Amino acid sequence: VQFVESGGGLVQPGGSLRLSCAASGFTFNTYHMNWYRQPPGKEREWVARITGDGDNTFYSDSVKGRFTISRDNAKNTVYLQMNKLKPEDTAVYFCNAGRGPGLRLPKFVGSWGQGTQVIVSS
Repeated sequence: VQFVESGGGLVQPGGSLRLSCAASGFTFNTYHMNWYRQPPGKEREWVARITGDGDNTFYSDSVKGRFTISRDNAKNTVYLQMNKLKPEDTAVYFCNAGRGPGLRLPKFVGSWGQGTQVIVSS
C-alpha cells in the first residue's frame, strides 16, 4: 500500500489550494478515503471523508463549507479542494483509507505517505 500526496505550498489567507493523493496497493474504489492533517506540534486530525463511489462526503466542523473532497476511481486518486484558507489550516496533509466507527480512523496505519505541507500565511 502506498499513498503519495502532493499540491501543498505557501498561500495567503483567503487563498485556495488543491491537494492530490495517489493511492496504490489496494482496491481503491471499495474503500472510503479520508484526508487528515497534522498542525505543527499537534496530533494528526481527521479532515474529510468520501465514500467509495464518491456519492457522499463528510467534513470536520473546522473545514465544512470551505473544503471539498472528491475522487477519481479511474486514477486511484483522491483530491481536497481547499478554499478560503485560514492560518489555522497550516499543517501537513495526509490521506488514507478509512476504518472503524464512522470510518474516520486510518486503515493502513503502517503506510502513511510523506504528506504535503500547507502553509497559510501573509
